Amino acid sequence: MKLPNGNPIPPPKTEAPVPAPSRPAGEQPVATPDAASARVLLDQLKLTNREATLARVAEVINRQSSAGTQLLLDIRGQSLTVQAAIGDTSLETGDWVKVMRAGNELQLMGKLAQAPEAGIARALAQRLPWQQSIDAGLTRLVNTLTQGLRQDPLPGQLPSSRPAQPLPEAARQAIEQVIARLPSGNNLAPGSGSQPTATQQVRQWIAESGLFAESRLAQAPASQLPDLKLALGRVITALLAQQGSTPEQFNRLTPIATPELMQAPLQFPQPLAAPQARSDGEPPSVGQMLRLLAGMLNRITVNQLHSQVLTARGGGDTAAPAATLLLDLPWLTPQNEPRLAQMRIEQYLEDTESERKSPTRATAEWRLSLAMDLDEAGPLHFDVTLRQQAVSARVWAEKQTTLRRVNQELPALRQSLADLGLEVTDLECRRGTPQSSVTRLEHRLVDTRA
Repeated sequence: MKLPNGNPIPPPKTEAPVPAPSRPAGEQPVATPDAASARVLLDQLKLTNREATLARVAEVINRQSSAGTQLLLDIRGQSLTVQAAIGDTSLETGDWVKVMRAGNELQLMGKLAQAPEAGIARALAQRLPWQQSIDAGLTRLVNTLTQGLRQDPLPGQLPSSRPAQPLPEAARQAIEQVIARLPSGNNLAPGSGSQPTATQQVRQWIAESGLFAESRLAQAPASQLPDLKLALGRVITALLAQQGSTPEQFNRLTPIATPELMQAPLQFPQPLAAPQARSDGEPPSVGQMLRLLAGMLNRITVNQLHSQVLTARGGGDTAAPAATLLLDLPWLTPQNEPRLAQMRIEQYLEDTESERKSPTRATAEWRLSLAMDLDEAGPLHFDVTLRQQAVSARVWAEKQTTLRRVNQELPALRQSLADLGLEVTDLECRRGTPQSSVTRLEHRLVDTRA
């Protein structure tokens, strides 16, 4: 690598070039035709002699020209254009490299392995535009049980020229299994939250939400695990078999996306749209349903990837959660209409030290956010914080009538929490929606930390 003459800082007239020290074998030098100019540039970076630092390849400007490869490096927040004789080293935009100042030269010490987070973030960015809302997709699935599906038109036929046909038996059974596993509004009666069976039911719903599909499959490689993501995969398999298609053909389909999910793609919980009508026009074709299912799988995968990115981000920031889980939890109304609850669970760790100067230990604080839109009560948002035995909760309601009703129920909720052995530090209901539910990740989605 060379620091070219085109850098904006002119060389001082009174300074003589400083020769570079000898280099160990294997290190690649960055020479400059004007050592004084290079020294000014390196001094501006506050890089002392023999000091190593990390640089990011911001751009590969010219590959393997007569003078080598021209790179734009980001070093300590400043941009530096260099001519690099990098040999067999393969550098791409976004790579991190370790460089060291040797006199008035930079030496390339090596390329850092790419952080796993960068690959996760790229996969998340690729799927963001192709998400289908889980409740809307489930509504279409429920409708197919009575409406059936149309066969995809042959070349030259109009889409509506082929009548709907009943679902193949395998597809019907797979869809019925999906619906049967969904939580129902009748399963938990008001006031039953203190019962162990209710707690176990909620844990089961979370475990089967699809967020842990791959982990559960790795532990118990059975094809019939009760899991939403795997169950949707069984519906896809049945529809592909009915068409004589292969999984490779499914992977080439363009998923159908829900436009509302792109208004703020990294906000969670999302503002929930109004419930859709039970019937949605004419039955979809098999191809349309497969594309819809692809979008639903993308939605679950986005929640999985988003959770991993947020957890990785929190590793080095004490103000950020140490672990984050984002879940879409579909459920059924008493009329068997799919609805959606969105849950965000965060764990914060704080090092504490006892009065006896014992080794520090981490105290966990758990925060839960739950958002849902009920037909009569309207949008509701719950924020609960648990720190050891102390719990606080805040309920947000948009409707004035719902606000009054929740306030009437707060004393009973306080007593239920006290019966569980918890100290209730704060309990209130406010009108509106919380302002802190936006995930601040957009500006560094595909950033890489070295």
